[in-house]
Amino acid sequence: MNTLGSPALWGGFVVFVLVMLALDLGVFHRQARVVGTREALGWAGVWVALAGLFGAGLWWAFGADPALEFFSGWLIEKSLSLDNLFVFVVIFSALGVPAASQHRVLFWGVVTALVLRAGMILLGVELLSHFHWLAPVLGGFLVLTGVKLVVDRHRADDPQQGWLLRTARRLVPTTTQLEGDRFFTKVNGRRLATPLFLALVLVEATDVLFAVDSIPAIFAVTLDPFLVFTSNLFAILGLRSLFFLLAGAVDRFRYLKLGLAAVLVFVGVKMALASWVVIAPLVSVAVIAAVMGVSVLASWALGPAAARSRA
Repeated sequence: MNTLGSPALWGGFVVFVLVMLALDLGVFHRQARVVGTREALGWAGVWVALAGLFGAGLWWAFGADPALEFFSGWLIEKSLSLDNLFVFVVIFSALGVPAASQHRVLFWGVVTALVLRAGMILLGVELLSHFHWLAPVLGGFLVLTGVKLVVDRHRADDPQQGWLLRTARRLVPTTTQLEGDRFFTKVNGRRLATPLFLALVLVEATDVLFAVDSIPAIFAVTLDPFLVFTSNLFAILGLRSLFFLLAGAVDRFRYLKLGLAAVLVFVGVKMALASWVVIAPLVSVAVIAAVMGVSVLASWALGPAAARSRA
C-alpha cells in the first residue's frame, strides 16, 4: 500500500486527534450546555485553520500535488457532510433531544465514525489497489447517487417511522423519558436506554450511510490512505461546530443538495474516466469550491421562499 504517511506521521496524527477529543469533552464541554453561535463560529474557524495548516505542511514537506489532493478530499468530505446537518436536525427534533445534550451525542457519534471510517478507508484502498475495475464502477455509483440526490431532494423522512429506530427499540429496551445527558437509566431495577441513546444510534447509522458516498468520492482524487484518512477526519472533527453554527438556518440552504449532487457527479465522472482522462488536483479543488460556493450563495441570495418555488 503506497502512502506518504510514515509510521511517525500516522502516530503523530492519531495522537493529535486523541488530544483534541480529550480537550473537547474533558475540558471545554465537561458539563452539558447549549453551544452558542459565537463559540460554534470560533471552533469552526479553529478546525478550518488547522486543516489549512496541515495542508500547508504537506505542501512544504511533499510538494503541491499531495497538498492539493488533501484539500480536494477535505472539500469533498466537508461539502457532503453538510447534508448530515439536515438529518441531524430532524433526528434531534423527532426524539426531543434538548440543545444542551446535542453536543454529547455528536461527540460520541464522531468518535465512532473515526473508527468505522478508518476501517472503510483501509479496506477501500486495498480493494482499489488490487481490483482496478472497481474504480469506474464506484464512479458510476457516485454519478447515480448524485442523480438520486436531485430526484429525492424534497423528500422528508421521519426518523420515528424508520426501520432503524424501530429495530433499535425492539433490540434495546428503552424509555421515553430523557435522563439529562445519560444514555442509559434504571427504571424499577431494569436498565433501559434513553432517547439520547437512540439519537446516538441514528446519528452513527446516518454517518455510515453518508460515508458510503463520501469515501469513494475522495478516492476519486487520491488513493493514498494517509491523505484520505486525514482529509476525512479534519472534515468530520469540524462537523459538530458547523452543526451548531448552521442548525438554525438549514432551511435557507435550498440549493445545497443541487450543489452536492453536482460534486458527486463531477467526482464520479473523474473516477470513472481516470484511466483515460487525468484532471489536475488544482482543477478538482477549483471545481468543487466553485460549485459549493455558487449553491450556498444562491441559497442565501434567493431566500427560502424564492428557492422553494424554483428548486
